[in-house]
Parts: sequence; structure tokens; C-alpha cells
Amino acid sequence: MRQMNTARRQRHWDLRAAGNFIGGGTGSGLVLASALASVLGHEVTLPLLAGLACVGLGLSLVWLEIGKPWRALNVFFHPQTSWMTREGILAAPMMACGAASVWFGEPMLLGAAAVLAAGFLYCQARILKASRAIPAWSHRRTVPLILLTGLAEGSGAFLVLAEPSTAMIAVALTAAVVREAAREAYRRGMIEAKAPAGTLAWFTRPEVRLLQASRLAAMVLLAAGLAGFTAAAMVGGALAALTGWGLKAIMVTRAAYTRGAFIPHTPTRGRSTSRAVARS
Repeated sequence: MRQMNTARRQRHWDLRAAGNFIGGGTGSGLVLASALASVLGHEVTLPLLAGLACVGLGLSLVWLEIGKPWRALNVFFHPQTSWMTREGILAAPMMACGAASVWFGEPMLLGAAAVLAAGFLYCQARILKASRAIPAWSHRRTVPLILLTGLAEGSGAFLVLAEPSTAMIAVALTAAVVREAAREAYRRGMIEAKAPAGTLAWFTRPEVRLLQASRLAAMVLLAAGLAGFTAAAMVGGALAALTGWGLKAIMVTRAAYTRGAFIPHTPTRGRSTSRAVARS
């Protein structure tokens, strides 16, 4: 019998599924950044509405991916077991609270939207973590990586959609730095867990190295923004968001390999030669 390794890349979730994590992460991150900026006295109407729109767009992409879209209501029937159900349950009140805070100008409603956005982002991270058959998703370091990527995307996008302030630039820079640390911890975790070769190969691909260089460039530009270069901060914020999208697209659609069956030693029929010699 030959050794075999049947690890295969999953093909059930495509770019539409990745779009849900992209829209949901950026959108919930924008809501959280808007809530913080509102406390600091900034105008947040545009970034807040953009965040809600991103969440809605992400969820609509998942709806389009379903083979029978009108069965989408079934997602709300299993809150006790499904993180996708919990994500869907939190989305509507989050969007309602966010929209109402813009309409009525009530800070408490924005605070409620921020709490729901944090829960929504956490649910998205746990959706991937619950996929046990795919090591690139089910590793314990996936959750902090997705959470911090959403915060980096949202705080970065905020600098593009609103007037960049020193405080918000500092928030975006901190989120970008911590995200990079989480990504490196995730990479090392994949190696330690002996993830499938197809997954590990993506850490050295040219496009992934380009993404890493772009994330570093975003941090440099955000640091320049702290020194007073507002335009650099806006470009750095855009890069922080776009590189998060690229990271998720690769993680969901390209690096997601099943572990597969693997036989490290070829079995032999009957007694082994070493035992026969020892007994003789």
C-alpha cells in the first residue's frame, strides 16, 4: 500500500463567501471606529453609514452564493449551535441602531451599534474557527487574526472617509501593527500544527509577499501621518483596509486545504522481519 495525502482545497466557499468576511470585517470595524471617533468629537455620519453598507453588502453576497436563496431564512433557526445564525441575528439590530443614531443624533444608539458590531465581528471569526476540517480556519489563532484584521480595516477606512485626526491615525497605526503581529503568530501556528503543504505554500507565494510589503508600507505611511502628513495617513489607511481584504480572500479561497488522510508508514502483511529475526 502506498502512502497517500489526499488534502484538497475546499471549493464550497468562493469569493462571494470571502466578500462576506471582507464586508463584515470592514463594516463592523468602521462602526467601532466611528463610535470611538464620536466620543472624541468627530463627525462620523459618512463612515458610519459606509460601515453599515459594507455589512449589508457582505451579507448579500452570501445570499447570492446560496443555491436556493429563499432558504436563507433557515440560517436564523439554529442560534444554539451556529455562529452564522448568531452573526445574522446581530446584523439587523446593529444596522437599525446605527441608522437610528444618524437620524436622531443619539449617542446611546451609536454605542449600542458598536457593541453589536463587536459581537458581529466575533461571530465572523468563530464561523471560520468552527470549520474543523480546514486547518487554515480552525486554528486557535484564527480568531484574533480575524478580529484584529477587521479593526485594522475599519480604522484604516475611517481615515479615508472622515477627517484624519492624530488620535484616529494612532488608532489605525496601532491596529495595523497588532494585526501584523497576529498574522505572524498565525503563520507560526500553522507551521507548528503541521498544516497541509498547500496551506503552508501560500506563505511564500509572491502575491502574499506583496501583501506583506504593502502592510508594512501602510504602517510607514500611518507613522508619517502622525508626523503631520495627512495625505500619507489617508493612503496608509486605504492600504491597511485593502491588504486586509487580500489576506481574507487568500485565507478563504486559496489557502483553505483539508487535512486529508495520511499514512506515514506503509503497513506490511504478516510478521515484521525484525521480530522474526529477534525470535530466531
